[in-house]
Amino acid sequence: MSESPASGPPPQIPPTPAHRPATTLRQRLAELRGPSVAPHPLDARALAALAANPGCKRRALLDAAGVNKAVLATALGSPAAFGQSQFAFMRGNAFEARVKADGGTELLRLLHERLGGGSEAPQEARVPDLTAAGPEGRAARTALALREATATGGWTLLDHPMLALEVAGSPAYLEPDAVVVHPDGTWTVVEIKSFPMIDSSADAAKVGAAARQSAVYVLALERIAGKTDGARVDHRVLLVCPKDFSNLPTASVVDVRKQRAVTRRQLTRLTRIEDIAATLPEGTTFDPGCSPRELGEAVESVGAAYAPECLAACELAFHCREKSRARGAVEALGRGVRGELGGLTTVGAVLAAAAGKEGDPSDPTVAALRRAAALRAEALEGRAVCH
Repeated sequence: MSESPASGPPPQIPPTPAHRPATTLRQRLAELRGPSVAPHPLDARALAALAANPGCKRRALLDAAGVNKAVLATALGSPAAFGQSQFAFMRGNAFEARVKADGGTELLRLLHERLGGGSEAPQEARVPDLTAAGPEGRAARTALALREATATGGWTLLDHPMLALEVAGSPAYLEPDAVVVHPDGTWTVVEIKSFPMIDSSADAAKVGAAARQSAVYVLALERIAGKTDGARVDHRVLLVCPKDFSNLPTASVVDVRKQRAVTRRQLTRLTRIEDIAATLPEGTTFDPGCSPRELGEAVESVGAAYAPECLAACELAFHCREKSRARGAVEALGRGVRGELGGLTTVGAVLAAAAGKEGDPSDPTVAALRRAAALRAEALEGRAVCH
């Protein structure tokens, strides 16, 4: 006769990882940023810089988590040495307010004058209220205002709308200076800058930066236009600047099709944030309240793709440059040099190959380095003889 099973509650089996509730990406990014730290917004300028260096997982993760890289760089002892002065910031705000005064009358005049079109010159425009709670609410309110303006017809000026764009699996919220909806359903991005336009031309580097920034806004608008009947996003952006040395506004049209295509391609190459975060050690955080040693370890746990161009676009560039130089990485000399050196990834390996101590002589890169070293030695020897 078999024994009856023992009565009582069944034994408790600890949950396996598969049964534990998964941490959402939003929660994970909040943990990386620090539980009490507000997220730092990702603007179009930062997004354009991120798209220009899609191989940098460090920047992608920090920007997605909303980490203030300027604060982080200061805590690491390598503060950023660039940024807009308070005077320039105030001057830019004052100029933008002048351009948008009286319901944007001057702005609309410049837009119609530069872009033309079959419609009559606008006398006035609707300026909808885009106020809402949080960036998600403002983005939803902006999308609704764009659809309403397109359906209604007439001129509509959206002052500082909020746009959403997915970047490496995480939403980024962007705020252009203005978007104008034309009576025919065309949407035009307006960028207002405080650098001067002298004799109808401005600094090429600054115009290029403005074009890359505007291309990000165009991409974000295209997501909304794709779901809006009769809407079309113009690939031409209106750039408004002070005329000559005055404070009077003037404008020019910038075609951003090339920048839009490049940015779209680069953004699709970005590694998804979930994949980067999954490789981090347990307990990794970029909370500025941590010690410099802990922050340094956290930063180094994420791969970076440093290049000299980062110095003009990323707050962590000086920290990354220092580490890159300490490792002897050839990337510190520039992407062009890195591409020419092939499999030689450190300065030490390059010097050893040039001196004939290492490297395969049949390798074209090694052969070129040894030839260059021989020419240098010959030139120095000839100079010594002359003296």
